Formats: sequence, structure tokens, C-alpha cells
Amino acid sequence: MLEILKDVLMDTLLDSLKILPFLFISYIIIEFIEHKSSEKLEKALSTSGKYSKVIGSILGIIPQCGFSAVAANLFSNRVITMGTLIAVFLSTSDEAIPMLLSSPDKKGELFLILGIKFIIAVIFGTIIDLIFKNKHTAHEHSEEMHEHMHETCKDCDCEHDGIFKASVKHTIKIFAFLFVISFILGLIVEAIGMEDFEKIILSGSIFQPLVTSIIGLIPNCAASVLLTKLYIGGSISLGAVIAGLSTGAGVGAIVLLRTNKNMKENMKILGLVYVIGVFCGIVIDLIMRLV
Repeated sequence: MLEILKDVLMDTLLDSLKILPFLFISYIIIEFIEHKSSEKLEKALSTSGKYSKVIGSILGIIPQCGFSAVAANLFSNRVITMGTLIAVFLSTSDEAIPMLLSSPDKKGELFLILGIKFIIAVIFGTIIDLIFKNKHTAHEHSEEMHEHMHETCKDCDCEHDGIFKASVKHTIKIFAFLFVISFILGLIVEAIGMEDFEKIILSGSIFQPLVTSIIGLIPNCAASVLLTKLYIGGSISLGAVIAGLSTGAGVGAIVLLRTNKNMKENMKILGLVYVIGVFCGIVIDLIMRLV
């Protein structure tokens, strides 16, 4: 037993250390973009009008928690529509981008995944607003709402450090998540065998997105780290990872539940996000089987 623990621990440590430099470089780039333009991008989301689904989908792609939380706050104040909020949630990938960037074998698939998620977000965000045309509409936001938008970082635990310091903090945090998740997965596979583990997560099944979409709903970056880890390892399909990352809005879901008092409406939003994620994941896997 001790020998197994030692082997899994060493394998996990070596695998995690291999991606550490790439992870740090990815966060340097991400933090540079965030520090230089995040305030302008947040303002663009609240003033984009008929282009709100497109702008929201673009902002959601940026790999940090702020925009999904900002979108939740703006929706609660009726500054943006339900369709725009769902577009942001669907396009958000949380920590998947730096994880994919730090994996040389999957770098080429990064833009494919982001592109598909962007298209899903724009299409379904638009459909939602057409369905609820006379409900959940946005109105002109006041200066007070605009100021409230910038308080969101308190909810999503964003950092106001310099680029280097923030990059180090993010890298350490995600490296720790990756190490723990990889270690636990390694122990599970050793305990039950790879074949049984793949059965649990429905590997090879067209219905795998049902499982990954539930994982994505977990309001923590650990969910996106786990999904990306499973995808890089080949345990889940392209459709399944897109489904899981589409339902994974990071802390945006927590902020929505906290700031929007209409709980029935909140459940509707999260339910729609889940259904859309599952539907798109299954469709993508069907297409991949036919290609």
C-alpha cells in the first residue's frame, strides 16, 4: 500500500512539475491582458446593447473569474439581459485555457474549443433573449450600478497585485489544484482500475456530457481543472469537455445566487445552462463520430 502511494505521488509530482513553467507563462500573458484592459472590457459588457451576446461571449472566454461574476451582478441589477448572462456563462472556461496552453499535445485544440464555445454562447444567448423577449430585459444602468460592477472582485477573490505577483499566486493555486486532483485520480485508478473508472465517467458513451456538465456546475476552478485534466488524459471526449466547460461559470453562479433574490429565476438560468451544455456536448460527439 505504501509503495502504491509512493508511486502515485512521484508520478503526480513529475507530471505536475512538467507543466509548471508553461502554466506560469500562460498566467503572465493572461494577467497582462487583464491589468491593461479589464476595466474597459467590463464597461463594454454593460453598454454593448444589441451586440451584448457577442461582447459577452468574447469576455467570457478570457480566463479569469471576474467577468462571469460581473455579468451576474449586472443581470441582478437588470443592466444586461438573461441571454447575455447565459452567453457569458457558456463561454467562460475558467482555468481551462492556461491548462491547455501548458499541455503541448493539446495546444492546437485550444482555439477549436474556444471557437465552438463562442458560437454556442452567441447562438443560445440570442435564442434565450428571443424566447424571453418581454421578460428579464435590461435597462439603462445608473452610475451607482457602474460603480457596483467594480465591487465584484470582492466576490470572486480577484487580485489587485502587480502582473508578476498575481501570476505567481494564480500559478501556485492552480498547480496545487492540479496536483491534488491528479493524485486523487491516480489513487482512484489504482484502486478500481482504469476500465472501471472510465465506466463511471461514461467514457465512450454518447451520454458522457450528462456527467461532465454536472461537474462543470461546481462553482470552483477545481471543476475546470478536473475536466481539462481528464480531457488531456483522453478520458473524456471533445463534446464532453465542451459540455462541462460550458456549464462551468466559475464563481459567477455563486454571485448570481447571492445578488439575485429571485431564486426561481436563478434555478431557471442554471438549468438552461446545464441543458444547453448537455445538448451541445452530445451533438458535438455525434458529429465527431460521423466525421
